[in-house]
Amino acid sequence: MKNVIACTPPVKGEGYYPATINAIHKAGADRIFIVGGVQAFALMAFGMGVVPPVDILCGAGNKYVAEAKRQLFGRCGIDLLAGPTEIGIIADDASDPEIVACDLLGQAEHDPNSGQIIICFSEEHALKVLQEIERQLEVLPTRKIAEQSWKNYGQLIVAESKDEAITIMDEWAPEHLELLVEDLDYFFERLKNYGSLFIGEETTVAYGDKSIGTNHILPTGRAARYTRKVWVGKFLKTVTYQKMTKEASRIVGEVTARQCRIERMEAHALTADIRVKRYTK
Repeated sequence: MKNVIACTPPVKGEGYYPATINAIHKAGADRIFIVGGVQAFALMAFGMGVVPPVDILCGAGNKYVAEAKRQLFGRCGIDLLAGPTEIGIIADDASDPEIVACDLLGQAEHDPNSGQIIICFSEEHALKVLQEIERQLEVLPTRKIAEQSWKNYGQLIVAESKDEAITIMDEWAPEHLELLVEDLDYFFERLKNYGSLFIGEETTVAYGDKSIGTNHILPTGRAARYTRKVWVGKFLKTVTYQKMTKEASRIVGEVTARQCRIERMEAHALTADIRVKRYTK
């Protein structure tokens, strides 16, 4: 039976965000609760006598939310363990340092533990980007968080070639990856590890965060090396089944019995033996 439970944090103090509630309602949630964070996952996972417990938990959050999901995995399915947000930017000498810095800080304000990496191709351009980051931090309203994030987790690297930049970025496997370069196709065709790719100056990560439409629950912590973002297939369950004829069971049973005995699993072998004997004419 369909049972979609949605939770959203309250406004500080009291109340809620009407636009968020409206969006959740239009998306088809059966019940909406004004509660966020770990408490929201507890409600959904255990039901708390209010709703039926859900089968899968889905949603991004801070490190406490990620830990709650880790502990609840098994009781429920989870989408993925998405940690603090990350942004990678490849910026060639033709890129605008103001935009590079602005996009980086746009993600740095998320969380003091957010990760950022910028790859440039000359020291001169890298210094321009660094100066622009420092300039914008001076007037940024969310400076307290963004500055801490950049200071502790930011990286600015000068690569010697496009291929070196690709190698570095594929190893880092960022959640969000922006291409602020002239040769977009070269990087697009070769990069492999990222949660979501934002191609060209016209396409900033904030569009993905808020309005562009692609799913934005993305792998972090280098998980983009082996997994993908949340997608519709996450909510589709695939099952298998087996049905054999007597002749097929006899043939396969002989092979299975031998394999079981090689692995010293005699009881397994006997389940094959009994069928081989029964179905042999």
